[in-house]
Formats: sequence, structure tokens, C-alpha cells
Amino acid sequence: MWDDFDDEDPDFDEEGSFDYHKDQERVYKHPLMKKARDIVGLTKALVGSLDEARRELYGTLMLEDSLSLTAKFSAAENSSDYVIKMEKAMLIKIHAKSLFSITYQLALEETHAEEHLQLLREAIEEYRKLFLDWIKEFDSKDRTDDGWGIFTG
Repeated sequence: MWDDFDDEDPDFDEEGSFDYHKDQERVYKHPLMKKARDIVGLTKALVGSLDEARRELYGTLMLEDSLSLTAKFSAAENSSDYVIKMEKAMLIKIHAKSLFSITYQLALEETHAEEHLQLLREAIEEYRKLFLDWIKEFDSKDRTDDGWGIFTG
């Protein structure tokens, strides 16, 4: 039963206890997480400079989209299951594309200098490239059927 337990797992200390801080550090040092945190910072700056009406209209969605990049990545990284990783990856894609789209709506409404919006777009594009490398690491053999039939076939 325990034959597949890896004593060399980097998340376990010498006594065989799970090292939460080491695992958390691994997640926070990942290039995708670093870029996601950059996106959160840029988004907060943009939302903070919106007028009250636009902040109410777009701000919450923009912040939710940007913060979801970090939350969903963390959830995916803390699972070995392919189906869970793919579900989180799909949600990351949706939130990133939503945030990207809002930058064009803000440009149409001329709320910001184009250079400020372009900074966020470029950060999202860099994130997308890192994302593509990240999902290549997923092991499709390590999956469980969650009963919904997505990513299981």
C-alpha cells in the first residue's frame, strides 16, 4: 500500500512530516505565480485610478480576474491530479482572457493612457507564455474520474 511513497519527496522533512512552508515557498517562487502577482499589482493600480462609476462597473471584475490567477494556480500546483490541474488551468485561461478584454473596453472609454493598459496586456501575454510551458508538465496518467467526464478521456 505504501510502496509508492517517495521518501525523497522535497515537501517532506527528515522525519517524514509534510513541510507546508517549503511547499508554499515552492509555489510562490514559481515563475507563473510571480507573473500573476505582477498582474495583480498592475490591476490594482489601474482599478485605483478609475473614476467611481467605472471602478464600480469594472473594478471588482478586474480584481477578481487577477486574483483568480494566483488562487487557481496555487490550487493546481497543490494537486497531482490531472483533472484538477486541467480544471484550474481552464479557469485561469478564462480569467486571464476576461482581464485582457476589459483593457480594450477601458481603451474604448478612454479611461487610461494606452501605455498603462498596454503594460497589463503585455504582462498577461507573458503569463500566457509561461502558462503554456506549465501545462506541458501535467501528467495525464495521474487522473481520477470526478464524475463529470471532462478531461478524463
